[in-house]
Amino acid sequence: MNNSSVMKSGLTLAIIAGVCTALVAFTFKLTDDRIAANQQAWLEQSLQPALGDVSFNSGITESRLTIPAPNALPGSGDATIYRVYSDSAPAAALFVVSARDGYSGAIRLLIGVDVNGAVTGVHVLEHRETPGLGDLVETGKSEWSLQFRGRSLGDPVAAGWAIRRDGGEFDQLTGASVTPRAIVKAIRETLEYFAANSAGIYSVDEVSP
Repeated sequence: MNNSSVMKSGLTLAIIAGVCTALVAFTFKLTDDRIAANQQAWLEQSLQPALGDVSFNSGITESRLTIPAPNALPGSGDATIYRVYSDSAPAAALFVVSARDGYSGAIRLLIGVDVNGAVTGVHVLEHRETPGLGDLVETGKSEWSLQFRGRSLGDPVAAGWAIRRDGGEFDQLTGASVTPRAIVKAIRETLEYFAANSAGIYSVDEVSP
């Protein structure tokens, strides 16, 4: 094979390689955008139940705020807040926090609070609690978490923010008190944080740890 043939073959291979690379890049871009959109839709769908009956017209994940640790919210790490609006006015905030005192470790929670400081919903995101006992805090396994909707720091008063076994107003789970006790405490601490930072939560520059 002469030099001319070698050059032609090399050029052909280079062109083919370039076309293939472009096709792979185009396909990756196309599928990457679709995957990102699906993930975004899944996240929005996952967060929405914790908003209860709150009226809003913003995207739930459009305004996300990270509160660096240490902070006064439940958990030892950074906390995430999704701020929800209705015609640009604050409507609610969704807190992703951790109840540190679970029976088998930290319990990851999604807690919704409306602009007036009332709980809109509580959803357990992650836990390692005992199957058949502590795991009944999951929304799909019982209605236990529904008792918090509409409650606030004044309803009940401070002493009432505990399970009935501890003299509070909230039901516990049969055979399990550690898990619900940890969640009630985390909800109360989240409400306290909201009450102390309700205005600043909607302004990045004013949020305090």
